[in-house]
Amino acid sequence: MRAAPDEAGPERIEAFFDDHAYDPHRHDTYAVGYTLSGVQSFDYRGAKRDSTPGDLIVLHPDELHDGRAGMAGGFRYRMAYVEPGLIMRALAGRAGGTPFVRDAVCRDGRLLRALIGLLGDLDHALEPLERDAAIGELAEALLALDPSCAPRRPETPAERACALARDFLADNLDEAVDSQRLEAVTGLDRYALARHFRRRYGTSPHRYLVMRRLERARALLRQGQGLADVAAASGFADQPHMTRRFRQAYGLSPGRWRAMQAGATAPAA
Repeated sequence: MRAAPDEAGPERIEAFFDDHAYDPHRHDTYAVGYTLSGVQSFDYRGAKRDSTPGDLIVLHPDELHDGRAGMAGGFRYRMAYVEPGLIMRALAGRAGGTPFVRDAVCRDGRLLRALIGLLGDLDHALEPLERDAAIGELAEALLALDPSCAPRRPETPAERACALARDFLADNLDEAVDSQRLEAVTGLDRYALARHFRRRYGTSPHRYLVMRRLERARALLRQGQGLADVAAASGFADQPHMTRRFRQAYGLSPGRWRAMQAGATAPAA
């Protein structure tokens, strides 16, 4: 596995697996990309999917999926992980919720052009204007693939409350944020907030908080810090807590993920 050297913006990777890749897991981002070689097989929304060279992949936020080689010889792919909030911001009020692409494996010229803009060059970081343009093109392609994602009314108080909750969670990763605090910050009932938050960002407030903690953990793992120290610095109760959440989010243990980043053979635990 190799990652593009981006300090900001979506994570962009290329990876090769010769057999089993990922256990079942969920991201809180869009996972969009394409298969370069081999057959990339995965279970998604109750069905087995196969992606071959030239096929595009769109996985919706918070949808359970796994990954494995569909034939001998393994598979290679490129993928970008794009936060739903970036897509909604790029669409600037022209979507009632995060666009949903029903066909997880597809071929679409507009989406392909957008993905080449994001994934065509992983050796260099995207410049700010280049990144914004690529995300804008991706947002337009996703919107075009979801006819049900109708234009919406002007931003509502509930949607503004979601933005407040999102910012508050991102600024308080080390704290055990509860529903009462989010109600005080947003002025919205906890159940209404959860409902609107999922529609706008594709996941729950709690899962959003956990995923931001995991992003910090991955950054510290890349720096070579020990697993226990990373867990403490990322807001987790202990190392087993971080490992459990890491597997749920990425289908890999933190140790295996770090070894893959270094191009090494990964331990199982």
